[in-house]
Amino acid sequence: MALNVNEWIERMDPERRRQVEERAAELIAEEMTLRELRKARRLTQARVAVELGITQDGVSRLEKRSDLLLSTLRKTVKAMGGNLSLVARFPDRPSVELSGISDGD
Repeated sequence: MALNVNEWIERMDPERRRQVEERAAELIAEEMTLRELRKARRLTQARVAVELGITQDGVSRLEKRSDLLLSTLRKTVKAMGGNLSLVARFPDRPSVELSGISDGD
């Protein structure tokens, strides 16, 4: 009889389960929407709006956009307490962090 994923996880060694859960959290953290990032930082739209000098509705609209200016994204990430970096990834060479594009200087 085949096991479903929950049964398989329950049968795992506790240490191995912990390792799998940690790696899953790392993978999930590698890609987030702005909304998910804000929530992970435990910030409200109203709080971010105050930092950005816009309305809560403005933050809601930002979080729904799929195309943002880098300057807008940088300001939004900064309002959440972070810094934005832009990385170019290529299949045939190591990743490169681009400078002078998203730092606002």
